[in-house]
Amino acid sequence: MAREIGTRCIHLDEEDGKNHYGAVSYPIYQTATFAHPGVGQSTGYDYSRVQNPTREQLEKVVASMENGTDALALSSGMAAIALMMELFSPGDHLIVDADLYGGSIRLFEQISKKNGISFTSIDCCCEEIESRIRENTKAVYIETPTNPMMHVTDIAKMAAAAKRHGLLLIVDNTFLSPYFQNPLDLGADLVVHSGTKYLGGHNDALAGFLVTNQAEISERLRFFYKTTGAVLAPFDSWLILRGIKTLGVRMERAQENAMAIAEWLKGQKIVTDVIYPGLPEHPGHALMKRQARGFGAMLTFRLASKEAALAVLGKVRLIQYAESLGGVETLITYPATQTHADVPKDVREKNGITESTLRMSVGIEDKRDLLAELERVFCELNSDTEKGTKDGGEKS
Repeated sequence: MAREIGTRCIHLDEEDGKNHYGAVSYPIYQTATFAHPGVGQSTGYDYSRVQNPTREQLEKVVASMENGTDALALSSGMAAIALMMELFSPGDHLIVDADLYGGSIRLFEQISKKNGISFTSIDCCCEEIESRIRENTKAVYIETPTNPMMHVTDIAKMAAAAKRHGLLLIVDNTFLSPYFQNPLDLGADLVVHSGTKYLGGHNDALAGFLVTNQAEISERLRFFYKTTGAVLAPFDSWLILRGIKTLGVRMERAQENAMAIAEWLKGQKIVTDVIYPGLPEHPGHALMKRQARGFGAMLTFRLASKEAALAVLGKVRLIQYAESLGGVETLITYPATQTHADVPKDVREKNGITESTLRMSVGIEDKRDLLAELERVFCELNSDTEKGTKDGGEKS
């Protein structure tokens, strides 16, 4: 009987502890190389760039959570996407979502194009891909929800369209994690994660993952993996393993907090838009209820002006102004100069990322404290606005 996802964050089906002296916490095999018992004999491990027991355990756990047959752990999320691109050759073409993490866009535009790969960016949540497919198209790459505008794409529908044309469907599942969403079950061929985010969960380790349920893809990636060498180190593998054990409780708590904050933000006059899939009015709300088990803890909102957005960033204290996401701490980000700084301004604005847009990764603090923090920040912001209006009126 298959175990539930929350249990699989903690236990593998085949675990019994006998080979590790009953250790409850999986050991860190902090070694670069392994001795052989004799010529033609092996312990099963040779060199940690190829495989290491701690990293292998982590890969088994992530594959289990995503219902895949293989997972590869890399040194960062971008290392995972860079390795993924080794599946393609000069002259190949990919269809990608227009609203992607800025680092992915930078890689595609500055590195992959240099290597002879071309891209067509479209709004994958709304546009059909068929009219954009070329003779040399090899794959479709999406995030759902997207970063940072929280667009939701129908994974099963996209997978069906990709399969009709012999294309791979690659899904970045970082925002929801395997706890809330499993793209392979919906027809995707390859899943990408920045393990730095929710899987690690504590902002103390970088990691990336590629997960598949197809032997051919796994075999090719494993060859690239050992050849290029951007694999996850044993200690970092252990840190991510430790983080995953609490993934379920963290995701549930963070989601609860995110919903409370989204509802609170809706009541603020200076906030013009609140974009969170958990809100019934979000265009992707019904779809996410069908294809995921939750809505996650990422939300985006816009204020009435750039000045108001910058003021919020300067006033937060408990909520920290920082670039990452998915940790136990609540972080607020300014996409225009942080996550999407390398994306041309006209492209950012076309995607909805304005100079008054803020992205929040909601953590697991007590929601009363988070709401009190926001109350203080917005009270100060409103006071400053009223003072500015009054002073401006007096000067005129």
